[in-house]
Amino acid sequence: MTGGFSRRSPPWRKSSPEPIGTATVSSGSPRRSNVAEITTSKRCAIYTRKSTDEGLDMDFNSLDAQREAAEAFIASQKHRGWSCLETDYSDGGFSGGNTERPALKRLLADIKSGKIDVVVVYKIDRLSRSLLDFASLQTVFDEHQVSFVSVTQDINTSTSSGRMMLNILMTFAQYEREIITERIRDKIAAAKKKGKHCGGPAPLGYASDPQTKKLIPGHIGDPM
Repeated sequence: MTGGFSRRSPPWRKSSPEPIGTATVSSGSPRRSNVAEITTSKRCAIYTRKSTDEGLDMDFNSLDAQREAAEAFIASQKHRGWSCLETDYSDGGFSGGNTERPALKRLLADIKSGKIDVVVVYKIDRLSRSLLDFASLQTVFDEHQVSFVSVTQDINTSTSSGRMMLNILMTFAQYEREIITERIRDKIAAAKKKGKHCGGPAPLGYASDPQTKKLIPGHIGDPM
């Protein structure tokens, strides 16, 4: 100290605070912490359905085409840990208007056993055409933390927007099914008005003419 003045360190020698989020190592260089992305494996089951058994004996039928599209979609999600189960869940010749289908029952049993994480279909109506039935199926999916994916309609129930779109599309699927039912019922009613037999046993005392499809008294071949 000279002349009564204290000697202070120059400002460029002052230590600066460490940047937030860095750790100092022995070499003096900052090291930033990285959070590794955790990928959870997802076991994907493919469900396919065809209303009629027509063409199922072909080498490549509708069920094969549905499964191929679903397999390609699952392969595109490999980075998310998705893998395709080899178990076949295919219902050929079964209507989507009810849940009385053998492959669907096996699918639900495996879901309840904890063997499936994601159910993949080609289109929503392959799983069900009934809004009530689909609501019950979705309840089973939710109870066992199973997601539902429709390949061609870009629907994934693991997101809120996906669940909203699913409900909208299922409403239209139910509407389409009811319109088809009404058309068939109206056609049958119109045929009956013209005296045509629309299937089933003929009423007592009548017979169905195989050519005109009309009901005639007595039995065909009996003397009138």
